[in-house]
Amino acid sequence: MTRKKVLGSQVKRLLTGVSDHGKKHLIEVEADLIQTTLLLGEAIDKLGASFMAIHAAVCMQQETVDLFLAGGTPSPESVERMRALHDEIGSHVNAAITGMQFQDMTSQLIDRTMRRVTGLREFLGTLGANGAGMLPESDSDAIVTMLSSINMALAIQSLELKNVLRKAVTQKHLDSGDIELF
Repeated sequence: MTRKKVLGSQVKRLLTGVSDHGKKHLIEVEADLIQTTLLLGEAIDKLGASFMAIHAAVCMQQETVDLFLAGGTPSPESVERMRALHDEIGSHVNAAITGMQFQDMTSQLIDRTMRRVTGLREFLGTLGANGAGMLPESDSDAIVTMLSSINMALAIQSLELKNVLRKAVTQKHLDSGDIELF
């Protein structure tokens, strides 16, 4: 192969590698951000519904309490309803707590997204640092050697980042039982 073809091949390989690496990580960042947005929206809806249900149950209890305070005697149905409302409030509080668990999931997604962005920044920094040694007067052999070295460094860095970020946060909805957080 001529020097020109080798040099062209190395430049093409480098640019393709940078493009592919960047696209892969940005696609993952986008997916994590979409998943985070969905979890946040669902959690806020769940919290709102739970708090409104708690409020309604407490208001119903208050009616019976007001009857007691007015000196009235509650019917057996009212007493039973008070007991049922107690259980209902507990259920709604548990649902609200489940809704608040989104913080852990979204925190993990945001952390992973930040590590991807940091990894991509380091990847581009490696490219810049290694490319800075290339002088305009460098001969083809030196350029080919440097490009080969940059390609190898970037491939290793990309693999290391991929291995670090392999752990997934697979929770898609707050009600589903497929939490894989740690």
